[in-house]
Amino acid sequence: MDSSDKLFNRQRSLHQILGGGFVADVVLWRRKDVTVGILVVTLFAWVVFEISGYTLLSLVSSVLFLLFAILFLWAKSAAILNRPAPPLPHLYLSEEMVNEAAYFIRNHINMILSVSEDIALGKDTNMYVKVSTGLMLVSVVGGLTDFLTLGYTSLVIVLTVPALYEKYEDQVDAYVLMAYRKLWQLYHKFDAVCVNMVPILSLEKKKLS
Repeated sequence: MDSSDKLFNRQRSLHQILGGGFVADVVLWRRKDVTVGILVVTLFAWVVFEISGYTLLSLVSSVLFLLFAILFLWAKSAAILNRPAPPLPHLYLSEEMVNEAAYFIRNHINMILSVSEDIALGKDTNMYVKVSTGLMLVSVVGGLTDFLTLGYTSLVIVLTVPALYEKYEDQVDAYVLMAYRKLWQLYHKFDAVCVNMVPILSLEKKKLS
């Protein structure tokens, strides 16, 4: 299919758009074992939260408490019985890792602040429409479900929709572009009608005055 027949006239494949790395492989099911593992673990966590009534904070606290208790008793018993201690890696954050994380976070925060400034000053109408639409959708969806279910559903969508789109890319692009062209034709007709109505309304207003 020619690039003009693809959504947004893109030249790159979906895998390249997603970065072409490990994340793209997982999202597009190139690493099926990892993708299935993520879905299974996430489904298990969602079921645990929904059935047991645990909150995220209480579950994390319980898991950490159990983990520390096991490691502590293991280390103490190993010292008494002259056995090897628990095989733990050296828990340490290097200055380089902290600087890289801070640099990554700072760049993204500055990008968000820049976009927010452009919207607040009325410089970017398209971005304002996109952000407003996204926030409205989040508000509506958030009112219909809880955060945990929304997070799990979003993850399922991220790990299924791109893969399905890649599989049926030509058919989806053809139907979406056809619908877009029809909507664009309707918009032009509506715009022409509105433009033609302006002189008529102005003449009627002059007659009444």
